Amino acid sequence: MTYGIIATWAMAFEGISNAAKDLAKNGTIADNIEATIKKVEDFPFYKSVGYGGLPNEEMIVELDAGFMDGDNLDIGAVAGIQDFANPVSIARALSTEKLNNVLVAEGAAKYAQKMGFERKNMLTDRAMTHYKNRLKENSQGSESGIVPYRGHDTVGVVGVDMTGRIVSGTSTSGLFMKRAGRVGDSPIAGGGFYADSEVGAASATGLGEDLMKGCISYEIVRSMREGLSPQEACEQAVNELEARLIKRKGIAGDLSVVAIDKNGDYGCATNIDNFSFVVATDKIEPTVFIANRFAGKTVHKKASMAWLENYMQTRTAPLIEK
Repeated sequence: MTYGIIATWAMAFEGISNAAKDLAKNGTIADNIEATIKKVEDFPFYKSVGYGGLPNEEMIVELDAGFMDGDNLDIGAVAGIQDFANPVSIARALSTEKLNNVLVAEGAAKYAQKMGFERKNMLTDRAMTHYKNRLKENSQGSESGIVPYRGHDTVGVVGVDMTGRIVSGTSTSGLFMKRAGRVGDSPIAGGGFYADSEVGAASATGLGEDLMKGCISYEIVRSMREGLSPQEACEQAVNELEARLIKRKGIAGDLSVVAIDKNGDYGCATNIDNFSFVVATDKIEPTVFIANRFAGKTVHKKASMAWLENYMQTRTAPLIEK
């Protein structure tokens, strides 16, 4: 029997570590993916997910999340939801509904309220400081108007448990200074996430507007169905989408993906420098890897202790209003 779980970004390490222990004891992948994402959502220093997430141009935190059960292809998603602690849990609940699986803004909030999910002011003082600093930078610099932060720290988690069930989940606060109501790829099935227990699952992080154009998570799973390994499928999806975007537009945004198949084999591909991901399987203890691309191939290297310490120090360092 095999199990495996992989997540975007080093911020998921603690959640993945907990999940690995539970999966080894026949825990369910659905519960562990939700729990892993909630760990990230609840930590205020991860400024792109959940509590402490960066706000939109009106200084409002709007959250997106998606969840897909590969056994029955059920999906659930919320977009633009405000003031609820764990959007991934709301998305999972929606995946169990017969209809109305994707809800946005006020409709998502009404559903969450009715179902008893925790209400919480998701805008922290630290996030407000980031916001005020960005406003000052824009007013004093060469940029005109409010320019979105082009980071891409969506937490995306995919995995398989010992029963063969495969699940994919995502959560994000989206682009910093985005327009009110903007939705990226994270809550879009096939874009930010996809799962099929007959094959595998994938999740994406990066510039949502570009990731959606390639239906990239679905494409990875489709390629695995046709015989590609998770690594081959990830690299093909990123390289082909980037090439198409450059050919049509002259530019491509940040594109990073992770995937796993029904055998617990995993893959990752990226078009940026130093993309981090976390993986744990019945053969690999929870490990943070750093991915870089060379000549169209993504190479993974285990993160050093110094890198990991710097990662946390950078994110938890005191923030002063400029």
